[in-house]
Amino acid sequence: MPACQLPAFHLMAKPGGSRCNLACRYCFYLRKGELYPGSRFRMPDKVLEEYIRQTIEAHCIPEVTFAWQGGEPTLLGRDFFEKAMALQKKYRRPGMVIQNTIQTNGILVDDRWCEFFRANRFLVGISLDGPRELHDACRTDAAGKVTFNRVMRGLSLLKKHRVDFNILCTVNAANGDHPLEVYRFFRDGVKARFLQFIPVVEQDQESGTVNPWSVRPEQWGKFLVGVFDEWVRHDVGTVYVQHFDTALASWYGEPHGICVFSPTCGTAMVIEHNGDIYSCDHFVDPDHLLGNILSVPAKELVNSGRQVQFGRDKRETLPGYCRNCPVLFACHGECPKNRFAVTPEGEPGLNYLCEGYRMFFSHIAGPMEFMVQELNAGRPPSHVMKFMAGKKTTGDGSRTHRRNAPG
Repeated sequence: MPACQLPAFHLMAKPGGSRCNLACRYCFYLRKGELYPGSRFRMPDKVLEEYIRQTIEAHCIPEVTFAWQGGEPTLLGRDFFEKAMALQKKYRRPGMVIQNTIQTNGILVDDRWCEFFRANRFLVGISLDGPRELHDACRTDAAGKVTFNRVMRGLSLLKKHRVDFNILCTVNAANGDHPLEVYRFFRDGVKARFLQFIPVVEQDQESGTVNPWSVRPEQWGKFLVGVFDEWVRHDVGTVYVQHFDTALASWYGEPHGICVFSPTCGTAMVIEHNGDIYSCDHFVDPDHLLGNILSVPAKELVNSGRQVQFGRDKRETLPGYCRNCPVLFACHGECPKNRFAVTPEGEPGLNYLCEGYRMFFSHIAGPMEFMVQELNAGRPPSHVMKFMAGKKTTGDGSRTHRRNAPG
């Protein structure tokens, strides 16, 4: 297939593999290092150049994003990323805009890192799980020492240097019962304006049970509802929460590009430090290894029959319970990695978090419908804050319409 006919895709890089300076209790990626025994966990120059060259070559759209993650990517040092910036300039086509994002725990962020991020217009994602006691409950270093102060120091330097940042907060058993405390800390303490909440769900493959740090389904639903009720009354248009933006796009009938809430997936893959490409960040295992870019071009791997079917399976393996659900249009079964529960009828493939998502999407229906009306009338959706004034609960008068899943 000619490159210009390829669908847009996202290839997140793990240039240091699973190597990290923290040992978070819930981390699912640390053990991925077992796939590469004896590795230095540093992307070689040849792999780095091929990753950048092939990614740019495979995109005909005018903007390409390189996402750097880990592990902890700052462990590779600024020299590695200076080299990456030079290679991007080398292969960038005229008129093409290249964006870079990096997800970091913030521990190693100093003035020189901030100068680099600012000069190269990086969007920096900071991993932070809320105020001190909630963050430190899970996010410790390898010696078991707490990290909150070190993360906040790095965050303050990003602000000092006016580096664009957002917050990625994992919702787990420790902070899941404190939605308002977490949200208000980010809004009022951190002054963050872009938030992403990720549920921690890790299943023990031998016992089939979830680990003790996983968020419970009802806990997850109540967390999202608690944050939404605060946001919809005070912060629409000033604080952006990925779950809420994505939900509004679903109610409005527009694509949003978030794989977990899309009918199909498969366009967000991972490249490991040695050039191996896997189907998804949550499926880095031998069964989902597509190949290596040093032997097969990336554009062939991302459009391979195996990867296309991987994406289609998200929709094709939905149990009947999901297909008949009134919030299917907003949920689409969420991420396949969480589909290890069974339906009330005993059918496998139900998402572990189903109860929470049904609670959340049903709860927000009324405000979402109002915001859609405002958008259709050419008015800002922030008018919903006046609409919500005086209502005892966000769910007052809400209703959920069944919609046909697109595609």
